[in-house]
Amino acid sequence: MNMSRTLLAAALLGLFAAPATAADDSTTFNVKITITSTCDIKTVAATDVNFGSVASTATNVDQQGTLTVNCTSGTPYNIGLGFGQNGTDAASRKMKSGANLVPYQLYKAAARGASDVWDNTGTGRLAGTGTGAAQTVNVFGRVPSANFPAGAYNDVVTATVTY
Repeated sequence: MNMSRTLLAAALLGLFAAPATAADDSTTFNVKITITSTCDIKTVAATDVNFGSVASTATNVDQQGTLTVNCTSGTPYNIGLGFGQNGTDAASRKMKSGANLVPYQLYKAAARGASDVWDNTGTGRLAGTGTGAAQTVNVFGRVPSANFPAGAYNDVVTATVTY
């Protein structure tokens, strides 16, 4: 048999040969994640409400500090401020030096109105919604009168975020 007949015979056999078939099988599966809401108020340190050094004749001494809260995007939260170490409610917050106490107040807004008093109950809490990024929140303070004995006064207030 010559070469051209061999090629022709092979080509003809290829036309009549049964085609090779591939087999398939498949399945499905789920990809899952459960994301929970979270809020953080301590990763970035709060800045103090520092009224500085003032004369005893000073009145309505205003200053502000900041808190930073980071909550999951869309998560509603509220921040409450405690009454400090020397107060029993928001109206009785006081800084202490020895036996001497200087009253002060903390507010949610720069206007420092009666409805802006910031505490840890009901409408006295500051409400917000998380963005997924750190949010800076101002704490506005006021000392109504510095007419007290000279000294370095201090108090510690706890900020709590609830979500």
